[in-house]
Amino acid sequence: MLSFPGPTIARSDAELLIAHVAGDRYAFEELIGRHRLRLYRLARRKTRSPEDAADAMQDAMLAAHRGAASFRHDAAVGSWLHRIVVNACLDRLRRTVAQPTIELTDSEAVGDRTAQVDTMLVVRRALMRLPAEQRAALLAVDMHGYSVADAAVLLGIAEGTVKSRCARGRARLIGLLC
Repeated sequence: MLSFPGPTIARSDAELLIAHVAGDRYAFEELIGRHRLRLYRLARRKTRSPEDAADAMQDAMLAAHRGAASFRHDAAVGSWLHRIVVNACLDRLRRTVAQPTIELTDSEAVGDRTAQVDTMLVVRRALMRLPAEQRAALLAVDMHGYSVADAAVLLGIAEGTVKSRCARGRARLIGLLC
């Protein structure tokens, strides 16, 4: 005679969370599976971007997994998960505001910007190899746009000295860059 196991009784959210904390490998997956769609919709509404919603969900699920042992059972597990997702979305939105991204639409623009940055780094290294007096005169006149007279006042030296330091600095800079 064949015997079949009896019907499995579905565990509550709280029981799944307790089982997860106790070491049940599958309990957390089952718990999240119950709430994933609702939580993703929440994240999608809060972030207004599918990519940010997915990232916020990943952050939230990691936070819930790590923080499961600290759950006090004074609220429903679904409400706890809801709050974690909201917090993850808010964190992501704060980071996005603090570090706005620039959309790149043309691969040439990326190459052009990379070339500009490379050139800037090469010029900066070469400038750092100049004597401080020449570098200061060049930066004032050529980079910041001061007139020779204004640069002389700024640096506290004669106009002729500014001119000679710029001329020597440019000549040395050409040698360093070529």
